[in-house]
Amino acid sequence: MGTNEPRFTQLDLAEIAFSPIAALWEGGKHAGTETSIFVVKTPPGGFVHLHTHPYSETFVLLRGRGRWTAGDHVAELEPDAVLVVPPETPHGFRNIGDEPLLVVSVHESGTLDQAFTEEEPA
Repeated sequence: MGTNEPRFTQLDLAEIAFSPIAALWEGGKHAGTETSIFVVKTPPGGFVHLHTHPYSETFVLLRGRGRWTAGDHVAELEPDAVLVVPPETPHGFRNIGDEPLLVVSVHESGTLDQAFTEEEPA
């Protein structure tokens, strides 16, 4: 490969496992970019506690049914929905369906920066 040819980074989700149900790709660590991505497979009844980031987070729901809490707003989403949560807004989600909730979330930062509360989403 010549020096002017584009390069790409390839990882398996198992290589970047964050927990048993989530994988985290941090662009600043893996590719020198200012974007990070979570891939989360939340089981039925499972949830992510309310938390904040100093940047916005964009959620793409690929499978299942979920209920998102963002500040004072609550929205129920089905596949192919996109939801953007502004910076510093407490947010979280809950699987309200009977199959795993498959979500990809995009963080506008090369590294993860989040602060959790003890509160559950709606």
